[in-house]
Amino acid sequence: MPRKLIKRYLPDHHKLREHKLLKCFGALLHDPNIWHLNRRSVAGGVFVGLFCAWTPVPFQMLIAAAIAIAARVNLPISVALVWITNPITMPPMFYSAYKLGSWVLGTPVHDITFELSFEWIMAELGHIWQPFLFGCLLLGLASALTGYLVVRIFWRFHIFQYLKRRRLRRKRRKQATKSP
Repeated sequence: MPRKLIKRYLPDHHKLREHKLLKCFGALLHDPNIWHLNRRSVAGGVFVGLFCAWTPVPFQMLIAAAIAIAARVNLPISVALVWITNPITMPPMFYSAYKLGSWVLGTPVHDITFELSFEWIMAELGHIWQPFLFGCLLLGLASALTGYLVVRIFWRFHIFQYLKRRRLRRKRRKQATKSP
């Protein structure tokens, strides 16, 4: 079952409850629904994690954790998927979000010359914030919905395969007991 595969890679929920950033949720972390590994919970956790990965704010993990707790979906999966955006993947992801937002809104793409300073970031965000945020929203919803559907379909396919193999084993066992 997919549950066994997922459990192999997830951290222990007791360790996550003791994490310094997640302690702010207190007793909410004791809800068993946010730790379950079932089709609904995992698919919801994937949705939350992928959507929050496209939010261009610091502390995406806390946002994903808060939404996962409120929606009662799998917390570890939603928090882990936020790490899709990391210092290596963030520039191409957010640049593609900006390009998509500019294309959908019909605004010209602003040529950017990179400079590492707070003043530069604030000045450039003044020019690009609308298409950038709109592109992040579109890509966040698209990737979250795609991830949700892929998990639901994969899980269902896996269950059908498991049931098919079980029926075949039972049939073979039944035939083995009938034959002398």
